[in-house]
Amino acid sequence: MGHKVGWIPLYAGVAGGADVILLPEIPYDINNVIKTIDKRNESGSRFTIIAAAEGAISVEEASLKKKHYKQRIAERTSPSVAYDIAAEIINRTNYEVRVAVPGHTQRGGTPCAYDRVFASQVGVEAARGILAGEYGFMVADKNREIVRVPLSIVAGRLKTVSPDSQLVQQAKLMGISFGDEGVEGAVNPILVPKKEKPKK
Repeated sequence: MGHKVGWIPLYAGVAGGADVILLPEIPYDINNVIKTIDKRNESGSRFTIIAAAEGAISVEEASLKKKHYKQRIAERTSPSVAYDIAAEIINRTNYEVRVAVPGHTQRGGTPCAYDRVFASQVGVEAARGILAGEYGFMVADKNREIVRVPLSIVAGRLKTVSPDSQLVQQAKLMGISFGDEGVEGAVNPILVPKKEKPKK
């Protein structure tokens, strides 16, 4: 999960106790990832959990032009970026690395009470819209309120994770690394918005 945006890996990483979270929105330096592993080993920890989004991008990849970045992705032979990150860690260290790709199984599981209430709320709001003859909208939780949002506002747009978002900052205060320590200004070329052509 997390091909273009990192919300699922971010939440899964924080909830699952990850020590490093790598997201498409925050280019990582593999040296920083290894430093985190080294630091944990020195403190006596026998493992490090890295949650890597499918679209996790290194600082080097972020410096490429969009065309070259897409070409590099097309040339990738591993089934997931997690394997590339694991291989790089193995090549630079003597650590044992194991990769687990949960894929779509992470969307399963028994719903908690919050999930059940939320599903009921969005179902009711969708039904209310249909009864009112309103179509072409999605139902969302916005600031703890269930609202209808026109598809014209959200279609074709990405809601990316801001590196300055509250959850990212809280995760950093908890000691979670995003591999960006000391990295300035790197941006995933895929996430750079297209320039709108001037209207004639």
